[in-house]
Formats: sequence, structure tokens, C-alpha cells
Amino acid sequence: QVQLVESGGGLVQAGGSLRLSCAGSILSLNAMAWYRQGPGKQRDLVAIITSSGSTNYVESVKGRFTISRDNAKNTLYLQMNSLKPEDTAVYYCNGYPAWGFWGQGTQVTVSS
Repeated sequence: QVQLVESGGGLVQAGGSLRLSCAGSILSLNAMAWYRQGPGKQRDLVAIITSSGSTNYVESVKGRFTISRDNAKNTLYLQMNSLKPEDTAVYYCNGYPAWGFWGQGTQVTVSS
């Protein structure tokens, strides 16, 4: 059974940085993405990376977030810099398009 395990979240002040990781046995085979769900909001796409390494970002995180992958380690990353309070959310990794199951996510809280 495929599992997605996110980690690396935490509490950080505005302007700070965090690096999220996601481990999963089939990450190297697929286009992958990070998603996030803020308090009282729907889950939204944040960043995409194809199997060949091409990336795309939603406008609100461009220039601040970097998605990357290590196919040899079946691991997906999200480097988040210049964090803002509005980045507060539970962050999830998944395929792109998303598959029918989700991991537990990792909480990111940015204080002002």
C-alpha cells in the first residue's frame, strides 16, 4: 500500500524559512505536487514538479517557495522562504493530479 509521509512543518515567525519533506514509494514515477489547506479553507494546489523536474507555482508563492525532488530517495521537498502569516496551513504532498488518498500532512504556522 502506497503511503505519503509529510514532515518538516512547525511554528516560525514571518520572514522565516522551513523545508518540508515527503516520502513515498512511488514518488519517482510521477508528477508530484504540494497542496495546502488553511483554517476554514479548501485544499489548494501550491506547486508542481514533473518527473523530469519542470516546476510550476501558484502566484502567491512564486519567488518564495521551491519544489524539488530526489528520485533516488523517493522524496519530495518544498523549501519555503520569506514565510507570511497567510502561508499558515496544513501542507500535503500528492500526485498531480492528486490521487484518491492523502497523508496526514504537516502543520505550518507562521506568526506575525
